[in-house]
Amino acid sequence: MTFTQNFITLNNGNKIPDVAIVGTGTRWYKQEETAENFNNELVTQIENALTLPGIVHIDAAEVYRTYPEVGKALSQSKKPRDEIFITDKYSTQLKVTENPIAGLDISLKRLNLDYVDLYLLHSPFVSKEKNGFTLEEAWKQMETLYKSGKAKNIGVSNFSVKDLEKVLAVCEIKPQINQIEFNAFLQNQTPGIVKFCESQNIVMEAYSPLSPLQKRSDNSENDPFYKFVDKLVAKYDKTEAQILLRWVTKRGIVAVTTSSKFSRVQEAQNLFTFDLTNEEVNEITKLGLQHKAQRLYWNEEYDKFNEMSQKV
Repeated sequence: MTFTQNFITLNNGNKIPDVAIVGTGTRWYKQEETAENFNNELVTQIENALTLPGIVHIDAAEVYRTYPEVGKALSQSKKPRDEIFITDKYSTQLKVTENPIAGLDISLKRLNLDYVDLYLLHSPFVSKEKNGFTLEEAWKQMETLYKSGKAKNIGVSNFSVKDLEKVLAVCEIKPQINQIEFNAFLQNQTPGIVKFCESQNIVMEAYSPLSPLQKRSDNSENDPFYKFVDKLVAKYDKTEAQILLRWVTKRGIVAVTTSSKFSRVQEAQNLFTFDLTNEEVNEITKLGLQHKAQRLYWNEEYDKFNEMSQKV
């Protein structure tokens, strides 16, 4: 079978793989980084992923505390650097390093890399009092990293329309990406964010795209959403996860996923062996919107938007 991979073109002309197959947060996240909690399972998972064909997209962040595992896997891989796409994120909510410039310099050293392919501000929750700089000043540092070549693309994560407007008002270089929690049961992390990013030519990335499969009600077999997904599973001979990941990519959004099972990682890298019709995409969208917002992260900050998050 011929390997096929899809990419999305960013507003600077660069391309990003349509799926990040190893997210090193969520299930791999650690409260603290110690020699004792070094995760060999994660190293093996990344090593295996780097044997797959095509450009392998790995999603990392300083707050995940998994640089040792990512660095070890990268050092042991024979895959050329230009066939590896590394996303990294600067932690704003929980201060790990002094500022974005210092943060990336430290991560590059720890990962033994000259550059990352994408560098994000992990959240918009920045203040002079807490961080020592404003959101606008943080973005200017991101632009410095972009111009230096240490970050080939730059962007944000968990940003609302209001947050992006602050950046757009001062930016010389527009964010290429906004990575948000997005799935069929949460089609706007914050009100209107997907359409706004589309209007600004800022590509969306979806983390936790498989949330509907993670938190499934006891009577889901009678739910029209799951019944329709099961129908597509039978039609295309694919897994539920592949159907929902393909739905995300058909929406023009990059999917960020992970798994402890290498077979699932392989399925994600080989996602483009089938295609959903526009009608099927629209039906998943419609049935998903009939569910209450299902939010796994940033509840304290964004639960207030739950009623509006399922309006598109």
